Amino acid sequence: MPLTAALNSATATPAAAADSISVLLAPAVLQPLLPGSLVLPLALPVLLPALPLPHSPLCFVRRLWSQHQRCPPAVSCAHTVGALLLRSFFWLVSVLFSSLVWFISVQVSNRDDAVLQYGLLIFGAAVSVLLQEAFRYAYYRLLKKADEGLATISEDGRSPISIQQMAYVSGFSFGIISGVFSVINILADAVGPGIVGVHGDSQYYFLTSAFLTMAIVFLHTFWGIIFFAACEKRKPFHIVGVVVSHLITSGLTFLNPWYEASLIPIYIITLGMGVWAFVAAGGNHHNIRKCLACKRQESNQVMVYSALQVPNED
Repeated sequence: MPLTAALNSATATPAAAADSISVLLAPAVLQPLLPGSLVLPLALPVLLPALPLPHSPLCFVRRLWSQHQRCPPAVSCAHTVGALLLRSFFWLVSVLFSSLVWFISVQVSNRDDAVLQYGLLIFGAAVSVLLQEAFRYAYYRLLKKADEGLATISEDGRSPISIQQMAYVSGFSFGIISGVFSVINILADAVGPGIVGVHGDSQYYFLTSAFLTMAIVFLHTFWGIIFFAACEKRKPFHIVGVVVSHLITSGLTFLNPWYEASLIPIYIITLGMGVWAFVAAGGNHHNIRKCLACKRQESNQVMVYSALQVPNED
């Protein structure tokens, strides 16, 4: 698909550009069985954190927090779901503003100039990233105010959910809604009736787009943890690191359809951000050893039953 056609298509929005420019720049031959390969990469970042702990490979996730839950599970779950939905709303608002900026810039420019439109697409992606991080900070400030209010009305004077847990939920919800918007146009093309890029394009377009979306979901989760920890500890350079890595990740997608040049560096960044998030959340080698020994520790627990019986009423 020519660049001008991609720029004029409905999928050419800063929202898609910020996290998956491959939707625009790397169309591929549609194969009937290929969309089925999207299921595992797209489901993996959703299923892994949701697996029952500690039997999950990610049983160390809950051990990242330096604080433990201090409220009944039902209360914690309610706050978690509320934070998940609210964070998704913040991302949608940031996408709306960035889309307006990109749309206005396209309308006032020469739409026949392909080079100019390509530059505006890069500009829209950068604006989208900056607005996403700005709204991440706005959500953090709102959450801190709400956390202080919850602490004042709680029985023990403490918030029912830790800031580390909220950081994880915030980043995860940001990644999920971002991943959905990044891949929804790809799935729409996959079901037909048209054929995307009939000749000369990579047959791995759908598969690589799915793995790119998976990386974005994990990255947003890690960015959320690092960002909140940096705000709590007043480390502005860590915040700058999150913003710069987000910009680099979005910029790498402009290298598509040379997937080796984009996908491999993005996954290297994902691994690096994962290690950074682990350390920022209080993780260390002791946490990893506890994670590996979690099953054995549970099997050594002793259940104590009371011998008291309720007397007969007769």
